[in-house]
Amino acid sequence: MSLKDIDINQVTYYDLNNQVNIPLDGKIQLNKDQEALSAFLNENVIPNLMTFPTLKQRYDFLIQNDYLESEFLAKYDFSFIEELTAKVYAAKFTFKTFMAAYKFYAQYALKTNDNQAYLETFEDRIIANALYFADGNQQLALDLADELINQRYQPATPSFLNAGRKRRGELVSCFLLQLTDDMNSIGRGINSALQLSRIGGGVGISLSNLRGAGAPIKGIQGAASGVVPVMKLLEDSFSYSNQLGQRQGAGVVYLNIFHTDIIDFLSAKKENADEKIRVKTLSLGLVVPDKFYELAKNNADMYLFDPWGVQRVYGVPFSYVDITKEYDNMCANPDIPKKRINARELEQEISKLQQESGYPYIINIDTVNKVNPIDGKIIMSNLCSEILQVQTPSLLNDRQEYEVLGTDISCNLGSTNIANLMASPDFGKSVATMTRALTFVTDNSKIDVVPSIRHGNEQAHTIGLGAMGLHAFLAKNQIHYDSPEAVEFTSIYFMLLNYWTLKASNTIAKERKQVFVGFEKSKYADGTYFDKYLTDKFVPTSPKVKELFQGIFIPDKQAWQQLKEDIKQDGLYHQNRLAVAPNGSISYINDTTASLHPIINKIEERQERKIGKIYYPAPYLSNETLAYYRCAYDIDMRKVIDVYAAAQEHIDQGMSLTLFMRSTIPAGLYEWKNGRTDKMTTRDLTILRNYAHQKGIKSIYYVRTFTDDQSEVGANECESCSI
Repeated sequence: MSLKDIDINQVTYYDLNNQVNIPLDGKIQLNKDQEALSAFLNENVIPNLMTFPTLKQRYDFLIQNDYLESEFLAKYDFSFIEELTAKVYAAKFTFKTFMAAYKFYAQYALKTNDNQAYLETFEDRIIANALYFADGNQQLALDLADELINQRYQPATPSFLNAGRKRRGELVSCFLLQLTDDMNSIGRGINSALQLSRIGGGVGISLSNLRGAGAPIKGIQGAASGVVPVMKLLEDSFSYSNQLGQRQGAGVVYLNIFHTDIIDFLSAKKENADEKIRVKTLSLGLVVPDKFYELAKNNADMYLFDPWGVQRVYGVPFSYVDITKEYDNMCANPDIPKKRINARELEQEISKLQQESGYPYIINIDTVNKVNPIDGKIIMSNLCSEILQVQTPSLLNDRQEYEVLGTDISCNLGSTNIANLMASPDFGKSVATMTRALTFVTDNSKIDVVPSIRHGNEQAHTIGLGAMGLHAFLAKNQIHYDSPEAVEFTSIYFMLLNYWTLKASNTIAKERKQVFVGFEKSKYADGTYFDKYLTDKFVPTSPKVKELFQGIFIPDKQAWQQLKEDIKQDGLYHQNRLAVAPNGSISYINDTTASLHPIINKIEERQERKIGKIYYPAPYLSNETLAYYRCAYDIDMRKVIDVYAAAQEHIDQGMSLTLFMRSTIPAGLYEWKNGRTDKMTTRDLTILRNYAHQKGIKSIYYVRTFTDDQSEVGANECESCSI
């Protein structure tokens, strides 16, 4: 029997898994999921796994038939590959749920060209990743294999999936591009979107610098068409460039909230928008300076500015002007075209659209730049709102050649599994190993089709290590997600990630005698970045959190002082190190909860193409943990924001923070609802966005709404960043 011959009506694992959702004597049948897992391995995997008499014959077959690259394997003696293989298999890895095994073999395992047989197990994929990312370093390969097989570290989907494969996509997750206000940049940008969508990953594009509709072109008034037609061109580009039909191309466009086209920009996403302007698959994001929050709070009118006039006055593209600082000057300057709207009415329009579609994402750009330790300005984010890095604009001539090559961004991501990393025999060594694996990806990412992307990567060497499984870890340890202990744990955990990635980056810089471009102008170089750590603020205080970190080194102010001196002396290799992606799909393989947000259901229901529904019980679910798994839709979102804010204090980039709302708000959840309607209103979202801003949250990803008819709005998932 081959994979194509499997009849879903003849195998037992789907029916067994579906029984997880059918209570027996009032209890969840968790044993049925284990039975489904066993049946899947016996009925699907084992009969369809191609085996070989020897390991050497296996690799010879995979290389000769163009399944694996030979180059990365040639960096090792084969005796070492045999040794590594033996150690990985000796760990006796087992999937914990049917969903984990199903996801791996359906989406990640290498298969024959005709898709009729598996060519690797989970262990084999781990070995390929370890050998590939260690780049010939035997000790690093052993260390990395240990992190991977114990699921303390999970590379991003593109990295994990493609490592070692002969016919593969890129290893990076997604890309960020900016357009400047000229036709050459727009044309080159559309071509870049096509190329980047072709090679994989989502693409974020800033439109903030483009002149608004009706602005003059070469003195002709009313000639400019504005940003919406460019949005339509980009949406069509992503739809066309979809990796040979394997997936829908994915993109997000960002616009500054003070841009003259802001109303048209938002209107393009409305369900009732005219088809000529409506964008269906393109995501929208807003870049929001602090000045907007001030004007909305005061119920004041606000001016919108045309970027061509701003650039003419300030000499830099609109994105690079500090609007909060310059707002009054811009209002008073007659050379800058502007129009006036009411700030609170715009705020209400944003909330309406978030209710209707989940969009737009929100980037609190002044919050981002105030704590940015790097010289330069951050102007936008990516498809999942967690990547925040400085950029510089490019200048193109009429042949669309670069006269000034700016810097754009590629995202290189990976996640720690919180529960498993907390059980690591050496937390610091684990993080250092992960940092080196991510470093390999940035060192070997050469996106030639978009020179500004390659230039930015070569200068910055950025990585994005994050985390998954916060709710699972808290429930396992009987801590409520919306408790002070959850906030305290999150703060200490991400402080440790920050400390150890800084230490690893400093070690790499010292080894290579190389730092990221611009290090000498950073707050790392002058030492001011470390001021907040030169206290004893970030140490466990509650008995429960102290217990969780027992045996794990917690750096005190002396340790931070030493790290500060080491970095001032030898620098950092990576411009950026930390970011928390939504990591949806691959969290199942790790048998944990996604990212940092709370779960939606104790038994999650996923609709899988062709086969129907699969049920996934929450990790560590038992009578003891049941009470600690409250649904995200029933938790005060301010408590979720508090948890994310605790992490954000230590993360140099951002996080994919999703807000979960019900159309009918549970009684007593939000005090401002008392005596008012229990239906979700635009006011609720406005209050939560302002609360997030006050707490120092850099970005808000989707707003997901659970409606009264049991459906979800804003529940899309980016496959590239859902690592």
